Amino acid sequence: MSLFQALIMALLQGATELFPVSSLGHAVVLPSLLHWSYDLHDPTFLPFLVMLHMGTSVALLIFFWQDWLALGKGAFGAFGHRIQLESLHILWLICLATVPAVIVGGLFEHWLRSVFGSASSAALFLFLNGVLLLVVEKLRNRVVCKDVRYLASLTSRDALFIGFFQCFAFFPGLSRSGATICGGLLRGLHHDAAARFSFLMAQPVIIAATVREAFKMRHTPIDPAQMHIALLAAVVSGVTALASTAFLMRYFRKHDSWAMSPFAWYCMVVGGTAFLIFHFAR
Repeated sequence: MSLFQALIMALLQGATELFPVSSLGHAVVLPSLLHWSYDLHDPTFLPFLVMLHMGTSVALLIFFWQDWLALGKGAFGAFGHRIQLESLHILWLICLATVPAVIVGGLFEHWLRSVFGSASSAALFLFLNGVLLLVVEKLRNRVVCKDVRYLASLTSRDALFIGFFQCFAFFPGLSRSGATICGGLLRGLHHDAAARFSFLMAQPVIIAATVREAFKMRHTPIDPAQMHIALLAAVVSGVTALASTAFLMRYFRKHDSWAMSPFAWYCMVVGGTAFLIFHFAR
């Protein structure tokens, strides 16, 4: 992988991991469209992938450190009994929401990505990701109760519901953040609260994925030159993810009634165009 390719992939990872447009879908579709020669499944690509995930994870930790600190202090009773119960409840919801992805990922992730990991499949699922965002946005505006729900008001059933939506991300082209935000919207959260819960959920998921990938590469020979590129890419990915998170949290607060629609149309146009190119222009 060249330095230019690595930086482009880092920018994509940092932005699309948190934007509801599927980082994995872009990572599969873009290299195929540009005829880049490296193999995403090659063992030598693993260190690069680990570093990208690490950059994203650090960015999330930096942005939400006050949330995690408040939840930790609250759980230990620093703000009184009521806040302690509320903090413990939110931490329980975050843990519970990750369970479906852990189970489904452990059983079916390899099979799903081997069957649907082609560029053509990723483009189709990217289009379907846009359809999902658009349908949920319209459904939420028409059906879901307009009473404001806060994270602490979610139940265990709500957390599992959102967690099942996270499993959509095992299909390359379907966005993890987009799916979990959709799940939160359908449980009555506003966009900013749904996004906050989605990003808090992402922290343990990305850390777990990074640790798992790092464990896989324990016997992989690492080229120092490629490792230097991976370190630079991790920084670029982290900075981009930090900026993306800041933008999205403000954006969702200001555009609650239609926030997902631009991302939906983007996914439908890009995914649909890429799918047609793969099938008819080659």
